[in-house]
Formats: sequence, structure tokens, C-alpha cells
Amino acid sequence: MGNILRLLGRRLVALPFMILGITLLVFIVLHFSPGDQATAALGEGASSDAKEAYRAAHGLNDPLVVQYLSFLGRLVRLDFGVTTPPESPISTMIAGAFPVTLQLTFWGVVIAAIVSLVLGVVAALWRDRWPDQVIRVFSIAAVATPSFWLGILLIQWFAVGWRILPSGGYTSFFDDPGKYATSMLMPSVALAIPVCASLIRVVRTSMVEELDRDYVRTAIGNGVPRGEVLRKNVLRNALVTPVTVLGLRIGYLLGGAVVIEMIFSMPGMGQLILNGITNQDINLVQGVVVTIAVTFVAVNIVVDLLYLLINPRIRTV
Repeated sequence: MGNILRLLGRRLVALPFMILGITLLVFIVLHFSPGDQATAALGEGASSDAKEAYRAAHGLNDPLVVQYLSFLGRLVRLDFGVTTPPESPISTMIAGAFPVTLQLTFWGVVIAAIVSLVLGVVAALWRDRWPDQVIRVFSIAAVATPSFWLGILLIQWFAVGWRILPSGGYTSFFDDPGKYATSMLMPSVALAIPVCASLIRVVRTSMVEELDRDYVRTAIGNGVPRGEVLRKNVLRNALVTPVTVLGLRIGYLLGGAVVIEMIFSMPGMGQLILNGITNQDINLVQGVVVTIAVTFVAVNIVVDLLYLLINPRIRTV
């Protein structure tokens, strides 16, 4: 417990600095991006005086440092500003869209974890035999398959061809659990397959390394059932590296969810960032990107804690 608290304390101390770096990077990149907020808000036909008045009213003529500090001040209050006309609170829009992205990412992680664990363990136990070869071919093919292309392929098969799943949209679990499951199935699979394919190789390698250790042969030689050794020792020790890799892949899953949402017409963060880019709405893009980035940092803190829980023998954190 002391190790966990010490690790949590270090991560919480570093968290504000990481968030500060994220916000600074996002602010600078978007500040120097092409486009003019005044023109995007007022339209191409607006007069120069109207645009200048808009810039003055929204602090766009202030020094860059002042604009950044103002941006930070709004973030502390969870105020991302308003969209370009018609003006809508961005915080409210994110509050409605972010849960959809989180659900899609969560189910993508669940599918990736389950598939990679099962196939990785099978490949390790049957290494260099036909199950291992089949799983290896699958993982190589899946790694080379972009999630957006797989999403389109799933729509073509299951929605257009066989008509057994909806081609897109989103239904809340509380409105209709059945429709929720069918609306989330294809997007989650499309998001998870490329990740679980690479994770299979990590699980297999970790399992093979543990199976070759002396304690495994000693325990089995002393009469301990092979299944018990695998379940209580080998699997637990072998999961340390895959859990770490999966934590790093969550950033990919969050970013991939944004793309998958647009393919399946889901009202998540992908739709918001598409609207922000299309309308040159820097405030909306900033709000979405910062929210996703901070979520990624928070998730990796949780993964660090799981790292210790899975392997309590680790003493240096």
C-alpha cells in the first residue's frame, strides 16, 4: 500500500505540470494555425471594422502571454468559451459528447484486452505449432488493417450486405439496451482489432518468457498442477508488460475513437472536432483536444497503479 500511495503522490504532483504542458502546446499550435477567428465568426463578408471590433471584444489583439493566461483561467473554471455563431457553450457540448467517446474507448479496451489475452496465451501454450501460426497470421493481418478501413468494411458486410446491424448512429443504454449493444458493436470491434493484434504478440512473448523460467519447471516437477501454476503465477507475472503497453495504447484508442465516430455517425468528440475544423472554430478544437489529452494522462496514472497491483513484488516506483 505504501508503494501505491507513493506512486500516486508522485503522479499527482507531476499532473499539473503535464496538464500545463498540454495546454501550452495545444494553445500555441492552434494560435498559429491558418484561419482567422473573426472571419470564421462573422463571415467573409464582414467589414474590417466589424472584425477588428470582434478581435478587441474577445481579446484576440492581446499579447500571446495574456491570451494564454486567459485561456488557463477559463480552463480552471471548465469554461471553454462558446462556438462561432450561433453561439453555444462548448463545455455543455463536450459534456454531451464526451461520454459517447469514453464508452466507445472503454469497449474497445475491453475487446482488445480479452481477445489479446486469450489468443496470446493460446499462442504461448502452443508455440511453434499450428494454433500459434494461425494466430500469428491473424495478428500480422490485423496490425496492417487501419481501423477506419475495417469500420467501412464492417458496415459493408453487416449493415449493407447482411442487414443484421445498424450502419451508424448511437442509442443510449438507458433508452434501449439492445439497440445500444448493436450500435456499439461494430465501432468497438473496428477500434479494437488493430490494437489487440499488436498486443497479442506482447502477451505471447511475456507468457513464453515466464513459462521458460526455472520456478515453473520446479513447481510442476514437485507435483503442483500445471493449470494452477499457470493461473496463479505465470499469468499474473506475464501480465505486467501487456498492461503497460495497453495503457500506452489507450491514447491511440481515444484518437481512433474520434475517427471511428465520424464513420459510424456517432455524436461523440469526433463530430465536435470535425465541426470545429470545418468552421475554423479554434475554441471548440481547443476544448476537445485538451479534454482528450488530459483524459489520456489520467488513464495512464491509473495504469501505473494497476502495474503495482498486478505485481506487488515491485518495490521501486
